[in-house]
Amino acid sequence: MSKSEIIYGIHAVDALLEREPERVIEIYTLKGRDDQRLTNITEKAQQWGISVQEMQRKCLDEKAQGEQHQGMLARIKIAKVLHDNDLYSLLDNLNEKPFLLILDGVTDPHNLGACLRSADAAGVHAVIIPKDNSASLTPVARKVACGAAESVPLIQITNLARCMRSLQEKGIWIYGAAGEATNSIYDCQFSGGVAIAMGAEGKGLRRLTREHCDELIKLPMAGSVTSLNVSVATGICLFEVVRQRT
Repeated sequence: MSKSEIIYGIHAVDALLEREPERVIEIYTLKGRDDQRLTNITEKAQQWGISVQEMQRKCLDEKAQGEQHQGMLARIKIAKVLHDNDLYSLLDNLNEKPFLLILDGVTDPHNLGACLRSADAAGVHAVIIPKDNSASLTPVARKVACGAAESVPLIQITNLARCMRSLQEKGIWIYGAAGEATNSIYDCQFSGGVAIAMGAEGKGLRRLTREHCDELIKLPMAGSVTSLNVSVATGICLFEVVRQRT
């Protein structure tokens, strides 16, 4: 029997039904809740022959382990984890300039989910994370991503430095965000294949990751704070690439 996990939140469940309905085993909804969004999703599930069960709030809260579930959960088959070969296959089949996001040491699933959401909005082809010392695609990350976890490939890499070298060999220029950088992001010309590398809050990019970047960039900070939340900084960097490309 396939291993399963619980996901929650209207956007996360709806996105999976749209893209991979075969992975949805059953859906649980809040009993007595009259919400058109929930109704639309349950009707869609029933068209696929997916069981929908109504539950009291206490039962849903227990399944969601106290997280905000918006009155909807789903038990799903765990997806195949994507690795190096999946990334290179994706790049080989692209018909446009690669646009990648590298997250180095982002361990908070809320931040991972928010970064995935920004990546989806910006048209990023894949998000790359190290296998160790990184948040994974937990139910929390999926909910915060608002459906982006089902549309943006998340690639787990065993050796991030080696992967970065391989990307460079494919003509992808890697820009690493670092507070000590000389150049502002607004000084850069994002042409060709681009990868934006972001580090964890406080620590930033690890030394080896920083050394494997082609160029270090920073966000100009005019106020008294010295850094931004990683998901906010990621969104700014990604959309500067989008602005230049469009």
